[in-house]
Amino acid sequence: MDRFSEYRIMWILIFFDLPTETKKEVKAATDFRKKLMQDGFTMFQFSIYLRHCASRENADVHVKRVKGFLPEKGHVGIMCVTDKQFGAMELFYCKKEKEVSTPYQQLELF
Repeated sequence: MDRFSEYRIMWILIFFDLPTETKKEVKAATDFRKKLMQDGFTMFQFSIYLRHCASRENADVHVKRVKGFLPEKGHVGIMCVTDKQFGAMELFYCKKEKEVSTPYQQLELF
Protein backbone atom coordinates (compact mmCIF):
# COMPACT_ATOMS: atom_id res chain seq x y z
CA MET A 1 0.00 0.00 0.00
CA ASP A 2 1.20 3.50 -0.83
CA ARG A 3 2.76 5.16 2.24
CA PHE A 4 0.87 8.40 1.57
CA SER A 5 -2.48 6.90 0.63
CA GLU A 6 -5.50 9.03 1.55
CA TYR A 7 -6.88 5.86 3.15
CA ARG A 8 -3.78 5.36 5.34
CA ILE A 9 -3.30 8.95 6.55
CA MET A 10 -5.52 9.61 9.59
CA TRP A 11 -7.07 12.53 11.40
CA ILE A 12 -7.94 12.37 15.10
CA LEU A 13 -10.86 14.50 16.27
CA ILE A 14 -11.34 15.14 19.99
CA PHE A 15 -14.80 16.40 21.01
CA PHE A 16 -15.41 17.50 24.57
CA ASP A 17 -17.87 19.17 26.89
CA LEU A 18 -16.20 19.92 30.22
CA PRO A 19 -17.75 21.59 33.26
CA THR A 20 -16.44 25.07 34.12
CA GLU A 21 -18.51 26.08 37.13
CA THR A 22 -15.71 26.13 39.71
CA LYS A 23 -12.12 27.36 39.57
CA LYS A 24 -10.93 23.75 39.81
CA GLU A 25 -13.09 22.74 36.81
CA VAL A 26 -11.89 25.74 34.77
CA LYS A 27 -8.29 24.79 35.52
CA ALA A 28 -8.93 21.14 34.54
CA ALA A 29 -10.53 22.22 31.23
CA THR A 30 -7.68 24.66 30.51
CA ASP A 31 -5.06 22.02 31.33
CA PHE A 32 -6.79 19.52 29.02
CA ARG A 33 -6.74 22.01 26.11
CA LYS A 34 -3.08 22.86 26.78
CA LYS A 35 -2.09 19.19 26.80
CA LEU A 36 -3.94 18.64 23.51
CA MET A 37 -2.01 21.50 21.92
CA GLN A 38 1.29 20.25 23.38
CA ASP A 39 0.58 16.93 21.63
CA GLY A 40 0.12 18.67 18.28
CA PHE A 41 -3.65 19.12 18.20
CA THR A 42 -5.15 22.24 16.64
CA MET A 43 -8.42 23.89 17.64
CA PHE A 44 -11.07 23.30 14.96
CA GLN A 45 -13.92 24.77 17.02
CA PHE A 46 -13.93 25.77 20.67
CA SER A 47 -14.37 22.22 22.01
CA ILE A 48 -13.21 20.26 18.96
CA TYR A 49 -9.52 19.69 18.38
CA LEU A 50 -7.89 17.73 15.57
CA ARG A 51 -4.53 16.27 14.64
CA HIS A 52 -3.05 14.89 11.43
CA CYS A 53 -1.28 11.52 11.68
CA ALA A 54 0.75 9.74 9.01
CA SER A 55 -0.77 6.32 9.80
CA ARG A 56 -3.27 4.44 11.95
CA GLU A 57 -0.39 3.26 14.12
CA ASN A 58 0.70 6.86 14.72
CA ALA A 59 -2.89 7.85 15.49
CA ASP A 60 -3.13 5.04 18.05
CA VAL A 61 -0.11 6.50 19.90
CA HIS A 62 -1.79 9.90 20.19
CA VAL A 63 -5.18 8.45 21.15
CA LYS A 64 -3.49 6.51 23.96
CA ARG A 65 -1.71 9.69 25.08
CA VAL A 66 -5.00 11.65 25.20
CA LYS A 67 -6.64 8.85 27.20
CA GLY A 68 -3.80 9.26 29.70
CA PHE A 69 -4.70 12.88 30.51
CA LEU A 70 -8.52 12.82 30.36
CA PRO A 71 -10.11 15.15 32.92
CA GLU A 72 -12.00 13.66 35.86
CA LYS A 73 -15.31 15.28 34.91
CA GLY A 74 -17.05 15.96 31.61
CA HIS A 75 -17.58 14.17 28.32
CA VAL A 76 -14.82 13.49 25.80
CA GLY A 77 -15.18 11.75 22.44
CA ILE A 78 -12.31 10.55 20.26
CA MET A 79 -12.83 9.73 16.59
CA CYS A 80 -10.32 8.74 13.91
CA VAL A 81 -11.11 9.25 10.23
CA THR A 82 -9.09 8.72 7.08
CA ASP A 83 -7.73 11.64 5.10
CA LYS A 84 -10.25 10.71 2.38
CA GLN A 85 -13.16 10.97 4.85
CA PHE A 86 -11.82 14.22 6.31
CA GLY A 87 -11.53 15.71 2.81
CA ALA A 88 -15.20 14.94 2.14
CA MET A 89 -16.34 17.12 5.07
CA GLU A 90 -18.64 20.01 4.20
CA LEU A 91 -18.28 23.20 6.25
CA PHE A 92 -20.69 26.12 6.34
CA TYR A 93 -20.26 29.59 7.76
CA CYS A 94 -23.47 31.60 7.99
CA LYS A 95 -25.13 29.33 5.38
CA LYS A 96 -22.27 29.89 2.94
CA GLU A 97 -20.24 26.84 2.09
CA LYS A 98 -16.62 27.20 3.08
CA GLU A 99 -13.74 25.21 1.58
CA VAL A 100 -12.25 22.66 3.99
CA SER A 101 -8.70 23.74 4.72
CA THR A 102 -5.99 21.83 6.50
CA PRO A 103 -5.16 23.72 9.71
CA TYR A 104 -1.44 23.35 9.11
CA GLN A 105 0.94 21.61 6.78
CA GLN A 106 2.22 18.35 8.24
CA LEU A 107 5.95 17.93 7.77
CA GLU A 108 7.31 14.42 7.92
CA LEU A 109 11.03 13.71 8.17
CA PHE A 110 12.44 10.39 7.01
